[in-house]
Amino acid sequence: MQPTAIILIGIIIFIFIMFISTIKIVPQRQAFIVERLGKYRTALQAGFHIILPFVDKVSYKHSLKEQAIDVASQTCITKDNISVEVDGILYLQVMDPKKASYGIDNYHYASIQIAQTTMRSIIGKMELDKTFEERDAINTTIVAAVDKASDPWGVKITRYELKNITPPQSIKDAMEKQMRAEREKRAIIAESQGDKQAKINRAEGDKQELIARSEGEKQKRINEAEGSGREIERVASATAQGIREIALAINEKGGMNAVNLRVAEQYLGEFGKLAKEGNTLIIPSNLSDVAGMVSSAVSVFKNMDNKKNKIV
Repeated sequence: MQPTAIILIGIIIFIFIMFISTIKIVPQRQAFIVERLGKYRTALQAGFHIILPFVDKVSYKHSLKEQAIDVASQTCITKDNISVEVDGILYLQVMDPKKASYGIDNYHYASIQIAQTTMRSIIGKMELDKTFEERDAINTTIVAAVDKASDPWGVKITRYELKNITPPQSIKDAMEKQMRAEREKRAIIAESQGDKQAKINRAEGDKQELIARSEGEKQKRINEAEGSGREIERVASATAQGIREIALAINEKGGMNAVNLRVAEQYLGEFGKLAKEGNTLIIPSNLSDVAGMVSSAVSVFKNMDNKKNKIV
């Protein structure tokens, strides 16, 4: 191959390399920092760009996406002098590529260091129990501190999340015993409250039973009294009706003779019972007293009939 052809090929390759080096394609959500002769010139956004070869140089490339940075575990001392291992995740986003390039050497490392020192400071002001309860407050405080420090770097701290708060094993055992005792205490309280409520329910049931029983007894006595009253009323009514029937029968023809006969029969019957039951037999001095007694009974009936006629 002739030297002229070799030179021509070399020139073509050089021109191609120069052409390629002038073209810069920036991906979406990224920014390239271009320096001209070592001095900041511009920040290239997403798209197609042409720069001067050997004069312009892409010195920094930044992602404009939100980035998650792991904050390594570190030992913190709480207010009550207990060592705990704490780690977390820091979320940040580059807002100004120029400041992120020239404001600090490594904003990732600097953000992590500020997050860790702020975390140690916050944990040192809290007791161990509070560190578990105030996670949101810790996250908010760290975000505010790191965001304020990273503002000159062109970086925005979006949020911080605590991952783990790990106390020593001895503290874990003590906390477990405390929780077990608290659960047993709640169980005993719940059981006692259940017994109390059961006793109240039983007493209320007994009370309702006594009230219902007394009401039933009361109603029973009322019903018995009403039944007795009606029974007496009916017996009296029946007796009165029987007397009226007897009076009507006496006033009829032959009624008085029947009365005389009935009285004589009852007199003789009772006299016979007296003779059977007693060892001593008493005989009236005058047996004509039987007729006299019958006569007296008849007189009573006549007097009653006369009074009745007068009233009518």
